[in-house]
Amino acid sequence: MTDKLPVRTKICGLTRVKDVQCAVAAGADAIGLVFYAPSPRAVSIEKARSLLTVVTPFVQVAGLFVNATVSEIQQVLAQVSLDILQLHGDETPIQCAEIGQATGRRWIKALAVKPDSNMTQLIEHYVAAGASGILLDAWHPQLKGGTGQTFDWNSWPQALGQTVPLILAGGLTPDNVADAIAQTHPYAVDVSGGVEQEKGIKDHQLIRQFMQGVQRG
Repeated sequence: MTDKLPVRTKICGLTRVKDVQCAVAAGADAIGLVFYAPSPRAVSIEKARSLLTVVTPFVQVAGLFVNATVSEIQQVLAQVSLDILQLHGDETPIQCAEIGQATGRRWIKALAVKPDSNMTQLIEHYVAAGASGILLDAWHPQLKGGTGQTFDWNSWPQALGQTVPLILAGGLTPDNVADAIAQTHPYAVDVSGGVEQEKGIKDHQLIRQFMQGVQRG
């Protein structure tokens, strides 16, 4: 990894075909579908299958799961073609490794950045277990992602970012994404609420503006 590589972009929490089409047309490298029933952005297997009909080649599809069992994930994979799993709950490194081995899918672990956490150590544990990347998000006592809040970007583990694909999430918007990229130099950025009219309903102008911000960054 070097800073010369373009920053990748994932648009997460998509629930409508036209929003997927907009994200793809705007240049998103990946889209995210939420398979976590309590989330207002959750999709059913039937809805997910309809959304995938408009995903073009070379755009990856990530499935977001929160404390799901291997069986639950396999049930989704049997009907929905996902390229990578995004594990957003309290999964331990061992549990993540087991999920990856059982499903044959690469996985990303999402970690909430808490002021009192040793993030470097946590990241290293998940990477050792086989993580393809680590997503760093803002911490919230109840929510599992989609908080709309940023964390202190000064705490970004720059040294690890040279060897581990680190994905920046949490409170990103068209207005701040360029600055966020310039400060952290992430492998990728992940946005959901920052490009929405309301939860699960994307604003197409905001998606395009966000992608322009990524290019500036």
